[in-house]
Amino acid sequence: MNKKAYSIYTVVLAAALVFVLSAACLFSPEKDFSESERRKLAKFPELSAETLLNGKFMEGFESYSLDQFPLRDSFRRLKAFAQYNVFNLKDSNGIYVADGYAAKLVYPLKEGSVLDAAAKFGEIYDLYLGNSGGKIVVSIVPDKGYFLGEANGYPVMDYEKLEKLLTENMPYAEYCGIFDTLSIEDYYTTDTHWRQEKILPAAKKIAAALGFELSERYTENEAEVDFYGVYYGQSALPLPADRINYVTSKVISEATVYNAETGATGGIYDFGKLQSKDPYEFFLSGAAALLTVENPAAAEEKELVIFRDSFGSAIAPYLIEGYSKVTLVDTRYIAPALLGDYVDFTNCDVLFLYSTLVLNESSVLK
Repeated sequence: MNKKAYSIYTVVLAAALVFVLSAACLFSPEKDFSESERRKLAKFPELSAETLLNGKFMEGFESYSLDQFPLRDSFRRLKAFAQYNVFNLKDSNGIYVADGYAAKLVYPLKEGSVLDAAAKFGEIYDLYLGNSGGKIVVSIVPDKGYFLGEANGYPVMDYEKLEKLLTENMPYAEYCGIFDTLSIEDYYTTDTHWRQEKILPAAKKIAAALGFELSERYTENEAEVDFYGVYYGQSALPLPADRINYVTSKVISEATVYNAETGATGGIYDFGKLQSKDPYEFFLSGAAALLTVENPAAAEEKELVIFRDSFGSAIAPYLIEGYSKVTLVDTRYIAPALLGDYVDFTNCDVLFLYSTLVLNESSVLK
């Protein structure tokens, strides 16, 4: 084959490939959600003279074409493999693997975000807690970069400064540091979150700060389901599955959970969620604005309110031992100004429990 013919065949083949993939992109049904990345996918943008002239159509179409591209997940896996194994890049889509654990690059420390979080917590204090009469505790859950980043040559935020910024701007709360109770082994290998069966030391330290001692005997159980966490899909790397373990006790088995959004009452664990897109929602049925846990085995009438993110779902089952009622509030989904209609803070203990991931991106809080 001469050089000219070879060039023609190459151009024709490339043009055919582009045509086929473009046609597949245009005529394939739109997908609403990427299960691997745990996010909504872009839709075809509005086409009008205005969006064409101001450039919004082309911006939207670029996002749409990238999200709806045929065989997208396969190409993502191929790209991640090449970046990690051929070009020896240190991360894939902002996710890196070190010591067998996948973690997200969380850097630098966003001081303004931490101060914003403290200001939002201060508003809650001013609205409801100034004369509540209960104990107020704040605790921070470190992301996996705290254990993996510096030791493996990755940039890390200044965690000590984060602690200082938050606690100095929450003078009304006692700080309960739990970093020293945790290690990387206490987290899922493919996911953001900590493993419930591993965090009893952290739960004991928080309970002590709240003024009681955990005395329950806990039984560890395994949910027989493969768990591929959020970093598995976001990195597109071939990581092994995790297993979800959970603890049971007399208190946990007798407790009931009321979801103010759905009006449903259930148990601490939602076994139906094990087959969902995010099996971590097995703990307290996942994200919810307002949950109320009743403990009929409580020794006295005492209440706790936990302001929390998703990490609170796994540790709250330990803390219900000390209270007849525990209310979990996630201000990512409910504005603090509305809480007075649902929660009586009188004589309640209060725990602010947030991860460094949320504190460094506090715009998600209302």
